[in-house]
Amino acid sequence: MFWPGMNDPAKRKTIFKFLILTAVVAISAAAISSLVQGQLYLNDPLRVCINDRDTPYRLSATLELYVDGQRADIPANIGATEGDCQRTMYTLSDDGVIYAEWEEPYPFEIGHFLWMWDFPLKDMDESQSRILINGDESPGFISTPFIDGATYRAEFTSKAYDESKDSDFLPPDV
Repeated sequence: MFWPGMNDPAKRKTIFKFLILTAVVAISAAAISSLVQGQLYLNDPLRVCINDRDTPYRLSATLELYVDGQRADIPANIGATEGDCQRTMYTLSDDGVIYAEWEEPYPFEIGHFLWMWDFPLKDMDESQSRILINGDESPGFISTPFIDGATYRAEFTSKAYDESKDSDFLPPDV
């Protein structure tokens, strides 16, 4: 196949120089970006491991999770990764108790825990979902502050949920 500019040795040399220069710039930009992000996230409590840190600021709260009206389990060891990394928000057992630790007071939110858990929030209909804190609906939804000793109830409705299937065989008055 004939490529434009490849017959002329001067053009070919210019094209190869341009491609090499572009590759060097792209690799350099990726390396610098990686180093800068690593430094910025060094003390970000949502991204670091707390295994080797002194974390005197500790909170715990209970979360009950409902998806499409059905109670969902919150698994144990959320926040513990394969590489022996303990995150700042975690669970120890499947009883719904969430723990948060950090070096100083930090404004943890329920959404931070859901993010660390990789909860599929994008699959939920936010207009029909809600978060209750100690029985009262929170206006902040997933931005609800994580308060020590509080009881949270998260009620999510998935986008694919069909409410009519719950009432198809019920009497007309219901």
